[in-house]
Amino acid sequence: MKIKLMGLLSFIISVFALAGCDADVESLEIQKPFTYDEQYYANLRAYKKTNHTVSFGWYAAYAPIEGVGGYKDPASWGERILGLPDSIDIVSLWGGIPTNDPNDSKYAPVAYADLRFVREKKGTRFVVPTIVRMNHVITLKDGTEYDLREHQNDEGIRVYAQQLVDDILDYDLDGVDLDYEPEGDWLQGENFLKMVQYIGQFFGPHPDAKYPDKLLCVDFYNALPPAGTEPYVNYFIRQAYTQGFTEHSASRLQGYYDQINWAPPGKFIVTESFGTMYENGGSPFTEADGNKLTTDGTPMYSLEGMARWNPTQGKKGGFGAFYFDRDYFSKTGIPYYNVRRCIQIANPAVK
Repeated sequence: MKIKLMGLLSFIISVFALAGCDADVESLEIQKPFTYDEQYYANLRAYKKTNHTVSFGWYAAYAPIEGVGGYKDPASWGERILGLPDSIDIVSLWGGIPTNDPNDSKYAPVAYADLRFVREKKGTRFVVPTIVRMNHVITLKDGTEYDLREHQNDEGIRVYAQQLVDDILDYDLDGVDLDYEPEGDWLQGENFLKMVQYIGQFFGPHPDAKYPDKLLCVDFYNALPPAGTEPYVNYFIRQAYTQGFTEHSASRLQGYYDQINWAPPGKFIVTESFGTMYENGGSPFTEADGNKLTTDGTPMYSLEGMARWNPTQGKKGGFGAFYFDRDYFSKTGIPYYNVRRCIQIANPAVK
């Protein structure tokens, strides 16, 4: 009996010892974000002011999913504006304007603090996207509601455009991203041109713009913006998404640019959608010479194809993606692998 008890005691001690060893093995070291000095940030801001191929993307991961109230307290760097690639040039705030005012419906303190830091330290520009249609009610600066459906005229255009301008100035952001998809709406053609001309008095490259450092961008899909908008617009952003087909190509991108070749190629940005096919960086891509491979011999995908491509008329303005935040979860396991790599491809580091 004594021998059996001693054996049982030895067994219990060994179990506790193993448990202790296991706890030691599983202890984790939390990886901290890199920190940089002021010279790094100064160099980054200087780079973004150079003549280079800009990187652009619509970003929404910082905001709650549709239908969920309150603000998001992110659990992942993939949901933080601070976690975006440092070299991204222009971010369109698809999740809305974050503010630091608890009484504001846009209250999002984490996203607000991140945006301020990234904008001021890294030189990233933030624009506000709006699907421009006169089929809804807007809230003006003084808090009154204005029904655009009842003002489909020049006055309505002016009031609507002024509200967009006021938002940029009041929230200290970098410009507007006018999503031109009229789909039968009254605000198209000449009426849309009037809106762009009004906003162009404040933002954009026109010599009379009051705030020339603010961007006036137009993104579009099937409906083409009027040629008369060109003098007022910094960038025309083509939604060149892989939709209705399964493989992308340089010839398709060339066709997209040729549709608006009244605009200089330096104003043309092509974008993919990462709403789906984000794991590889888009869909399979074929270059103008028939090449389908990257320099390391692996299949080329559309984001890289867009980064490498230029229209035959000259150097493009840039490239990017819708919901590019999903590249945080790229198949490689490296956050924003495809976005970072393609920025480097489009803008090789000086050796």
